[in-house]
Amino acid sequence: FSFVAFAPLFASAAPTEWKIDSSHSSAQFSVRHMMVSNVRGEFGNLTGTAMIDDADLSKSSISAEIDAATINTREPKRDEHLRSPDFFDVAKFPKLTFKSTKVERAGAQLKVTGDLTLHGVTKPVVLTADVPVQTIKDGYGNVKRGLTATTKLSRKEYGLNWNKMNEAGGVAVGDEVTIIIDLELNQAKAAPAPAAKK
Repeated sequence: FSFVAFAPLFASAAPTEWKIDSSHSSAQFSVRHMMVSNVRGEFGNLTGTAMIDDADLSKSSISAEIDAATINTREPKRDEHLRSPDFFDVAKFPKLTFKSTKVERAGAQLKVTGDLTLHGVTKPVVLTADVPVQTIKDGYGNVKRGLTATTKLSRKEYGLNWNKMNEAGGVAVGDEVTIIIDLELNQAKAAPAPAAKK
């Protein structure tokens, strides 16, 4: 579902490749439960690549992939139900994917438009992303940058229709889902130059 970090820090002649750091990135979600509270959860194993053109952000792009089976709401029985054919049907649709189609400035933020494929259905979504103001280098020499991106979607538009009525006449699970993406990116390291022939 992705997800991109862009900051016009250093002008460059070509886009720079960045890899999503799976161990420090997550895709979180929130949905109304019983019409009185929010249930929150997240997906792990978020991977992907961003091509960032700091000189012209509109030439940047990102693609990301999430392992649907990693869904975690801290309740094992509920997670098992979410993996079942009633919801994500992870045996049939093991991946959620996002591929950007447009990146544009929106004041102090970015609008990242792209195609989200979830439960076998592909639809366009727009993520609102913060613009990072700096890059850093960790103790291992990795150049990093990060951001948070958000969007909202209708689960029914992706075929996630399961529900049941409660005693008050409302539904157990809301339709609108809020998505929060936290990304940490590592700048891809250049491949070593081939050894000179003797």
